[in-house]
Amino acid sequence: MVERNTYTPRGAPQAAGNRDAGLKALRGRSGVQRLKTSSNHPDEDLTPTSVGGQNSRVSVYVLNQRGQPLMPTTPRKARVLLKAGKARVVKRTPFTIQLNYPTGENKQPIRLGVDSGFKHVGLSAVSKKQELYSAEVQLRTDIVDLLSEKRAYRRNRRNRKTRYRQARFLNRGIPKGWLAPSIRHKLDSHVRLVEQIKKILPITRVIIEVAAFDIQKIKNPGISGKQYQDGEQKDFANVREYILHRDNHKCRHCKGKSKDPILTVHHLESRKTGGNRPANLITLCETCHKAYHAGKIKLTQRKPTKGFKAETFMTLVRRRLVDVLKCRYTYGYITKLNRILAGLSKSHANDAFVIASKIDRPRCCSYVIKQVRKQNRKLFKGPHSGVRNTAARYIMGFQRYDKVLWKGQECFVFGRRTRGTFDLRLLNKTKINGDAKAKDCRLLESSATWLTTLQTKEPRGDPEL
Repeated sequence: MVERNTYTPRGAPQAAGNRDAGLKALRGRSGVQRLKTSSNHPDEDLTPTSVGGQNSRVSVYVLNQRGQPLMPTTPRKARVLLKAGKARVVKRTPFTIQLNYPTGENKQPIRLGVDSGFKHVGLSAVSKKQELYSAEVQLRTDIVDLLSEKRAYRRNRRNRKTRYRQARFLNRGIPKGWLAPSIRHKLDSHVRLVEQIKKILPITRVIIEVAAFDIQKIKNPGISGKQYQDGEQKDFANVREYILHRDNHKCRHCKGKSKDPILTVHHLESRKTGGNRPANLITLCETCHKAYHAGKIKLTQRKPTKGFKAETFMTLVRRRLVDVLKCRYTYGYITKLNRILAGLSKSHANDAFVIASKIDRPRCCSYVIKQVRKQNRKLFKGPHSGVRNTAARYIMGFQRYDKVLWKGQECFVFGRRTRGTFDLRLLNKTKINGDAKAKDCRLLESSATWLTTLQTKEPRGDPEL
């Protein structure tokens, strides 16, 4: 039996275990003459407070004159520095200031815990005394759909304009370490998130949770030994041949009553989303296949359950994450045990917290981050690409995904109309107003790839990765 390579990381050590709203939330004495402590003293600056048992401490992140991160400070001290002209605002969410004068650079060791995942990422930065940063990130899931749409446009265009173009799909070699674009995008997103936090906090150590999934074991818990090499498609030339053999060369809908000798392999879920796995394929005769796509019949077979995209992603990139970030790693069962011992609910931010810290420490406010598409350069839109995309980037000075203040509430522009009204929503797509006027909106932050806002309630657990 051939030895199976699990690609477990061995080179890296394993770990044992709105400007106004934010600054005015914790008011205190102001005035530079009453500022008795250093502007970079970590012990006094980070005083945890709580309201109603919830985490309400807001940290203001500080950069020195050279743009390097220092220890965070309190909203009260940041307000004093801004009024005195000793600092300037460089970022609104999370609120970050840069000092205009030289200061001491006392720093504490800060550990960053990363709960990696396919759809969501948890982040938590912890010092010796308390949590300094917490966030839950929702990654993009439209990469596969956009690439499939792009491929369809490309093939259609080449068929129309270069009908006799020689096939070149086998002329291009695959470089070593190549990853599919959708997987590469998620891998790069993890790296960018860590690098962004390093720009506002002096991170000294990064610990990331990795996982290796045995897909065969998930499908068949009793598999062992040589059975790993005897898959369900063994001795079959391709998937189509296996599907026809599995269905006894008979239509799964009419059971051969149509007497049509031509058999086709039909996708229960579109190939774009369901793939070519056997669970997503059935045998249909050409008569039933055409009738189904004409809407004359309905198939009784259920669509397959979700595949193993998340598990495959975690298995592929776990070693690369550790190598690129040059960090320590831990495993999910350790995180689960520490979370249960700490009495915390299941969430990505809580998982990241116990990854970075074994013992309970005062928590801070958590941020919600959503990754969105930055540009949309499609010339046509609509289900059949029959409508020209003439939407302007700016309407009344606003663009999509701008953070605005509408009647005292922060929200995002999810839709725009040329007459000057917007569809305002929260990051979780809760509708605030579907026809808000531009004159009632005040721009807070311009559109970006990462949309960030403060967590307003306790996050719910997500069973998916």
